[in-house]
Amino acid sequence: MQEKTLIYDGSFDGFLCCVFYVFEYKLKNAKIQNEFVQQNALFSENEKITTNKEKADRVWKGLKTKASTISTTKIYYAFLSEQAGVENILLDYITYIFKSNKKVDTDFTNNSVLKTSKIAKNVSREKHRMEAFVRFKLTKDAIYFANIEPDFNVLPLISKHFKSRYADQKWVIYDIKRNYGLYYDLEEVTIMQMEFPKNFNFSKTDKNFFSEEEFDFQTLWQNYFKSTNITERKNMKLHIQHVPKRYWKYLSEKQP
Repeated sequence: MQEKTLIYDGSFDGFLCCVFYVFEYKLKNAKIQNEFVQQNALFSENEKITTNKEKADRVWKGLKTKASTISTTKIYYAFLSEQAGVENILLDYITYIFKSNKKVDTDFTNNSVLKTSKIAKNVSREKHRMEAFVRFKLTKDAIYFANIEPDFNVLPLISKHFKSRYADQKWVIYDIKRNYGLYYDLEEVTIMQMEFPKNFNFSKTDKNFFSEEEFDFQTLWQNYFKSTNITERKNMKLHIQHVPKRYWKYLSEKQP
């Protein structure tokens, strides 16, 4: 039987619509492919799947009925990993859930359950690190701005945390790797995109865009960090273990 590749728009709802299609037509040899990822299947019949919110909701509601909250959370987290082929791992996992008469979230003898759990754990770790290491800078427009470049697409996962923690100030968290961000206007969080000047340097605080108050604060914070850092007790290996170097670019205390 010829393999059928279902092409979707890259959204989670789009992915769920592919799952709906697989079950609706009882496909036995199907693969799911993000339309923005290069095609690899040479001998496959392609089918473009249109995103339909109603169909996506039916699949998600069905999953929540059949599976534990742990399972559905892991599925969503793993999807946000953007790992190559993750859609097909999740399709196998979801198929296993619907075929089983019991909860399967701890059945690690099943390959898709095990892989999904491992991927979701990595995404969860990145989520918590983003929540810990994001540093805002005050712009001249009185909006707190932070740019990030996470390994995984964790913006949807950190929105609730920052809305709760910084409820009294306007802020933007922008994923420059994926070119979209979150904007909080004191009432709600919305998804947005921005066009930055060609000379905009994300690793430095540019006086053309950020307030003088921000520079004063960064200086105070750097001085505090130096004063509390006891040289004789420095353990760089342990420090890097807790704060990996790839996150240092977000931290004002780590800037020269």
